Amino acid sequence: MTAAPSPGPALRVRVPSITPSVRAFLATEAGSAMVLLAATVVALVWANSPWSDAYTALWETSAGFHVGTFGLELDLQHWVNDAAMAVFFAVVGLEISREATSGELRDRRTVAVPALGALGGLLVPVLIYLAITAGQGDIAHGWGVVMSTDTAFLVGILALFGPACPDRLRLFLLTLAIVDDIGAITAMAVFYTDSVAVGPLVLAGVVVVAMLVMRWLRVWQLTPYVLAGAVLWFAVQSSGVHATLAGVLVGLLVPATVPQREHAEAVPRYADHLVEDTTAEREHVTELAARAAVPTADRLQRALHPWSAFVVVPLFGLANAGIALDAATLGDAFRSRLTLAVAVALVVGNAVGITGAATLAIRFRLGALPGRVRYGHLLGGAVLAGIGFTISLFIAGLAFDDPTHLAQAKIGILTGSLVAAIIGSVLLRWLGERLPLCSPGLDGPPSGLPPLPWRAPA
Repeated sequence: MTAAPSPGPALRVRVPSITPSVRAFLATEAGSAMVLLAATVVALVWANSPWSDAYTALWETSAGFHVGTFGLELDLQHWVNDAAMAVFFAVVGLEISREATSGELRDRRTVAVPALGALGGLLVPVLIYLAITAGQGDIAHGWGVVMSTDTAFLVGILALFGPACPDRLRLFLLTLAIVDDIGAITAMAVFYTDSVAVGPLVLAGVVVVAMLVMRWLRVWQLTPYVLAGAVLWFAVQSSGVHATLAGVLVGLLVPATVPQREHAEAVPRYADHLVEDTTAEREHVTELAARAAVPTADRLQRALHPWSAFVVVPLFGLANAGIALDAATLGDAFRSRLTLAVAVALVVGNAVGITGAATLAIRFRLGALPGRVRYGHLLGGAVLAGIGFTISLFIAGLAFDDPTHLAQAKIGILTGSLVAAIIGSVLLRWLGERLPLCSPGLDGPPSGLPPLPWRAPA
């Protein structure tokens, strides 16, 4: 299939561009996962190199701005964790909103099994973590670390190492991950906020109401929502609630409903007027007509997703995965109940919780597995869901002030995520050969030629 030509006149000088195969790879979750993995490896190597002091000094560098008496100053790590990650959570909120409006989350039977599986994947890891850390004092407060599944790694590894034709399994795991994200974000907002300033929180509430009014008024332009989102971020940041919650709220509040058909049908008329007279005014009106025909949330997600996948999340990995892995630190970590609790809860908790809860949902006929997905795929996907990297590291930073405990939690996250990735990939690859997801004759590979000799029918 030939790619559609780019709009506008061609440049006089040919500029080297990304090949279609590389562009297609970067457009997938596998590309995002590989960039995140590379950033994580760089952080680990850097933090354990002779230049480790430079790594620490970089992320402790202060940066900010001041306008009169108003200003904000944070170190670079907090700019990544508090500000840049708001973009990541906005993309998560947009995905949830889109799926609830026009996607898989609309159908109760489709969503019941992965949703209940996600509930099991939230509760069972927490119970395992609390059981292992019982009587260990402050480290029990870190139970939120084991709640989340890293969607980028989950779907990326499924694309790289999963079975053939994984689309139905991918749909199931994406729905599960979305519900899982809702639970993790809620826990983060409710249980990992130290103190709250009432004034900024009231301002945040006013901004939320203003965004709801804009939705009711059918405001479809992006600019008002972006400006309101910026004000909301500053209000939430000043209130003491973690500022990334503002990103989630923006993602959920931006309209995701599909515009009426008449808006799309009007675009050719504006384009015809532009062809008749190519003025800047008619170009602007045609552009506005085209934008009005696309859901506001879709346009915002298209703008934010590449930044989230290839800039924000890798930066987060680079800023937070740099852990000293010397013999003393590793020895203390693997003798620590905290590290053990995190690793076991991620791997065993998700495998047991997701598989068990989803199986109960199927047994009680609350829903069904999609397409040709079988129990074996469910088990492999549940193990793979034990990859709890991005939000797990994020909550660890909120839960532990003690650097020793934070390092032990991060080592547990890395260990558990690595074990879950390996076991889950092996299971899905092995089961994929015995329980094919492809429908024979439809989306499976073509059958081989019949054996020789070939004879024409009589």
